Amino acid sequence: MPHSPPPGPPTPAVPLSELIGRADLGLRQVAGPEEDVPIHLVHTSEMEDPVPYLLGGELLLTAGVHFESAAGSGAYLDRYVARTVEAGAAALGFGLAPVHDETPRALIAACDRYGLPLVEVPPRTPFTAVARAVWQAMAEARHRELRRVTEAQQSLAAAAARPDPVPAVLRRLAQHVAGWAALVSPGGEELYAAGLAPAAEARAAAGRLARAVRPAPASASDTVAGTQLVAYALAGGAPSERPALVVATERRDPADHTIANVAAVLLSLLTGPHLGTAEAGRSAALVRLLLGAPPEEAAPLLGPQPLWTVVHALRRGPAADPLAAAALGTALGTALIDAEADSVRLLLPADRDVTAQPGWTLGVSGTVGAAELPAGDAQAAGALRRAVAKRSPLARHRGGEAGVAGLVSPDEARGHARAALAPIADSATLVETLRTWLSLHGSWDRTAVALQVHRNTVRQRIARAAALLDTDLDDPDTRMELWFALRWL
Repeated sequence: MPHSPPPGPPTPAVPLSELIGRADLGLRQVAGPEEDVPIHLVHTSEMEDPVPYLLGGELLLTAGVHFESAAGSGAYLDRYVARTVEAGAAALGFGLAPVHDETPRALIAACDRYGLPLVEVPPRTPFTAVARAVWQAMAEARHRELRRVTEAQQSLAAAAARPDPVPAVLRRLAQHVAGWAALVSPGGEELYAAGLAPAAEARAAAGRLARAVRPAPASASDTVAGTQLVAYALAGGAPSERPALVVATERRDPADHTIANVAAVLLSLLTGPHLGTAEAGRSAALVRLLLGAPPEEAAPLLGPQPLWTVVHALRRGPAADPLAAAALGTALGTALIDAEADSVRLLLPADRDVTAQPGWTLGVSGTVGAAELPAGDAQAAGALRRAVAKRSPLARHRGGEAGVAGLVSPDEARGHARAALAPIADSATLVETLRTWLSLHGSWDRTAVALQVHRNTVRQRIARAAALLDTDLDDPDTRMELWFALRWL
């Protein structure tokens, strides 16, 4: 049995058929399998044993100078071909004239026996012409490969800037490698996938391979049911908790590997704040603590930063998930994210500018200190409601709203709010509908848009609230009192 051929040099291979198809060379295959083989090198040798000088993947050219001593000896040529195959040569080229007028029959038989393609080189074609043709073809292939990689890099970078960057990058990657790409969780769950999915056996192997790259190595490969699988570990977070990129293709191409590496880097940046369930949970818990629990208990965890901005974000289109929230956090420059509620909540240092983000509607609070973070949370929520109602990508809290509210102590205000709104306090739906309706100056249509319900539903809820409160909501004084109460409920 011949040994497995060693891997060829890291250069684009030239198909043997491309050389045979060139009329200027005049090559003709006379033995060996018809299937195409890749040529990585050209080597000329008239030694009886060229094996020590072969790397693997060569087109070995010979004029058969040493064959004369073994004319008619099938055993000699059999050993020569066997050794050439063991060395990993891709094909054998035999030059006609000046030594031999025809290719020895024993050489043809040996190449057929060992499955080595045998190509006749006509007298008019010097071996240097064959070598030059190979190098030219390699240079052209390398140029095509670099152009393909460059175009893929630009395409993937553009996908990373889309509103849904993670699935967009996976879709582009699957297109560029003509295969399947998936982001797989530490537990083997496919978080996102794009492209034509492989067979079930290969898909199951993809999950196992994704787990194999945690914590090392950076990548791993396998072949299952004729499918080439490669898994790439993404950077950031605990190795046991970070997701992995898995790519499945019918072939394994160096350019594909380079393109997939680019995608892995982009996905690492996009999912950086999403560092796994444990760290994401800690981050969300910290945000919740700061926005709901006594701030003095958690503020020291944030370091010396004295002022903050709270952002509420609502995804336009599909509901937000942890990876989409992480991508938004990356764009805004924060890892303090709570993505478990209907809207995503983020906490940013006040010196960072908050700008509109594609695919999101944002509500931004004013600048608040650690002790005022709950108020900042309410400001951001109100700003988000206004942004949704106005169909604006971003709305900011409007300052200078203390006014009359500053004349009443917080305890008195909360007591008044509980008493005034007691008939509807147990119905979060009625409270939120009334709050939104009043904030939008009684507009049925804008309230329906903000709450994502039909305008008749808004009318029914407001009528129900008015009946339970036993009040006239057309009275501006009543609206003012209810708005004051709702701010403290």
